[in-house]
Amino acid sequence: MSKNNNGGPCVQRNQEHTYDPVRSLNRMVSEPYYLFHLLVFFSYIPIRFSASQLLSPARNSFLLKREIQVFVAYCVLAVVKIVKTESWESFIHDTLFFAKIFLTAIALVLDYHLALWYTLAFLVIHIIAQQPPYEGLGSSNHLTPLQLETLLTEGNTSRFWLVEFRAFSTPACVCTSSFFPELSITYSNANLSFGTVDIGLFPNAAEKIGIPLGSLNQLPVYILFENAIEVARFPEFDSEPYVFGPTITKKLLCGRFELDKRLLDYVNGK
Repeated sequence: MSKNNNGGPCVQRNQEHTYDPVRSLNRMVSEPYYLFHLLVFFSYIPIRFSASQLLSPARNSFLLKREIQVFVAYCVLAVVKIVKTESWESFIHDTLFFAKIFLTAIALVLDYHLALWYTLAFLVIHIIAQQPPYEGLGSSNHLTPLQLETLLTEGNTSRFWLVEFRAFSTPACVCTSSFFPELSITYSNANLSFGTVDIGLFPNAAEKIGIPLGSLNQLPVYILFENAIEVARFPEFDSEPYVFGPTITKKLLCGRFELDKRLLDYVNGK
């Protein structure tokens, strides 16, 4: 097993993630999650064209007005989301959700059988496909539970370890998957290291760090270790699992774990 810069056990580290439009387009048409959605959305075009030949002019005019209203409403919501959202994963998740609602609604105006078909199609996609997460790791380390335990107990690596525990089977983890890599690029230093542990791959390790298996909907969880001792955690677990967890943002994580202060302390040699 190779060593990292601080003499710790081997961890997997991605190279710097750069944006490649060709690669992104290829991913868009090759990932089942995106491909299936595109096929369902574009299926409305031939259906609408065929229906226009059968509907009366008054019915066609009414349907066109509803389509314009839906399109304008969708564009407004998309603009609001792109301004407020911090990650493309979250933007795509939310805009696809809006698109599903609007398409089903306009299909209901056309024919309720068509609306039922779209509802069934989206349900099948939800079951068989999953939105892909952000691929980069930034300056963070992808760890197994055993590697994390070894790094913390050996005590010859960073003084602080900020670790994200996640499971990509939950939408919240996918939507926030770019936050941790971006934070690690800015704040990683000799005193503070970043690591990620996929609880979805190692469910038996969840109980060891105080994450009930029945509370995976509360992921991601961020824990700050100082010299192998947990000193901070976000979010705190409730005794009763909640349906809607706290809204996680990069600004919130920076404030909760005082990342700016820790970076200044490192720069000033404290």
